[in-house]
Amino acid sequence: MAQYKIAWLPGDGVGKEVMEAARITLDALKLDADYPHGDIGWDFWRTEGDALPKRTCDLLASSHAAMFGAITSKPVKAAEDELVPELKGKGLTYRSPIVRMRQTFDLYVCLRPCKAYPGNPLNFREGIDLVIFRENTEDLYAGVEFYPVPERLSETLKAISKPYGGFAGYRSDELAISCKVNTRRGSERIARAAFEFARKHGRKKVTIVHKANVVRAADGLFFEEAKKVAASYPDIAVDDANVDAICMWLLKNPMSYDVLVAPNLYGDIISDLAAQMVGGLGFGCSGNIGEKLAVFEPSHGSAPKYTGLYKVNPLATILAAKMMLDYLGETEKGARLEAAVAKVLAAGTVRTYDMGGSATTLEMGEAVARAL
Repeated sequence: MAQYKIAWLPGDGVGKEVMEAARITLDALKLDADYPHGDIGWDFWRTEGDALPKRTCDLLASSHAAMFGAITSKPVKAAEDELVPELKGKGLTYRSPIVRMRQTFDLYVCLRPCKAYPGNPLNFREGIDLVIFRENTEDLYAGVEFYPVPERLSETLKAISKPYGGFAGYRSDELAISCKVNTRRGSERIARAAFEFARKHGRKKVTIVHKANVVRAADGLFFEEAKKVAASYPDIAVDDANVDAICMWLLKNPMSYDVLVAPNLYGDIISDLAAQMVGGLGFGCSGNIGEKLAVFEPSHGSAPKYTGLYKVNPLATILAAKMMLDYLGETEKGARLEAAVAKVLAAGTVRTYDMGGSATTLEMGEAVARAL
């Protein structure tokens, strides 16, 4: 019996291809693991009305960790139109399976390292080494949304919220409401995860990202809880920035930042910005981490136009596998895998299309495996 059970969730489109490349590198490392396949993605929405079937949730619940490729998501109406005929008109609503995984298994930490490896021609600046902690279960991604808006909700908001008066005259189908839900518990634990990481890994500073000057209730609570946590870590410098300002400052002075912590939406935005500074989504690895399970993935989508071409850069997925190894306590294997990626990038002889080369997805995976 293998030491680890890793749920293998390729998903849609190029997710399957980059996962193949990652598997080449894990096999080269001789990780003692089984990789049972999990059904997830658009085909299962179309044919079963569920992009994350219960059998896949059961697999995740019994696994040490999971590797996830990518999924296709479409707006509500387009998703309903693609259901098989026998499922249409049954009131089914598409929900992103990755968001559901995060919420179902309380994967409250979204960890996104963004590192400029020497030799990568896409680096915005050499030496960038940022780590972003994004709260993963709350905020505007909580899924508390209304369209059309129920009349009793509209009447309640009209009664208790003076600003809502400007919207009270609209019909229920003329406006939509998405709730930004932050809790003290959720804000505290993501901030503590960021500070604990900084202390463990010798990081010098944590930056709290928010917009509390405008979104005073939800972001104000997040900022308040993060500052409370910061007080328990006097050995680590702390500052804060509005989310719009941090987008400017990250580009101007990326070397001034180390660890950043943010609510869900802002964390999503700044982590994509930071990923672009170190090569783009082909380098954007991500971990969704809870107390009992973690799911690791590239942060890019399923890229339908590239499906079947084996063209997409798999290094984001391979670096996500490195994150998984660290999570499992296999830090020596994780360090070897990262060193192999760095060696291939420094050599510059194997490059995928995004780096100006012609190597395929699997050729990049094989190059990393050889470097091991």
